[in-house]
Amino acid sequence: MNLPPLTQRFVLHFGEMGSRWGINRTVGQIYALLFVSPTPLNADELGEALGFSRSNVSMGLKELQSWNLVRLIHQPNDRREYFQAPEEMWAIFRTLAAERRKREIDPTLSMLRDALMEQPSVEADIHAQERMRQMHGFIDLMTNWLDDVQKMDSATLASLMQMGSKVQKLLEIKGKVKEVFSSKP
Repeated sequence: MNLPPLTQRFVLHFGEMGSRWGINRTVGQIYALLFVSPTPLNADELGEALGFSRSNVSMGLKELQSWNLVRLIHQPNDRREYFQAPEEMWAIFRTLAAERRKREIDPTLSMLRDALMEQPSVEADIHAQERMRQMHGFIDLMTNWLDDVQKMDSATLASLMQMGSKVQKLLEIKGKVKEVFSSKP
């Protein structure tokens, strides 16, 4: 790997973390290099920089494209395909959230809906179905919240995140105001 030291450390770390995130080391390293690169890179440049075969780079790029995490770019007078990671962090967050939802959460919600439609006949299944109802309610609440978050502009999202626990205080104030107005005749 012929990269500057800081870039190399970042790329290697992303490769190691990839397996914890559900992607392989190669895909993690390709994404990391595209993320920090000031210019779009083609497959040959990625392979040379990372020491990967052309086929490994191609498979990694296909995986990143399936996650919508890289964008294909064409350069004037160059037939090669170049790739670039999104610049804005919130765009990356939104993409990852949408893709994970599509691949992991939606199938789970579908299974839970089917399970909740059944009429269990034994006590163990009655208990299991109640726990599934609780899980479905929680996941549904979270996905509805995520839908709302996905619609917010990046500046509003950043402000919301910076508020942290102050949101709880606002909700407490709202509750007190509601009490005052609901207790008046």
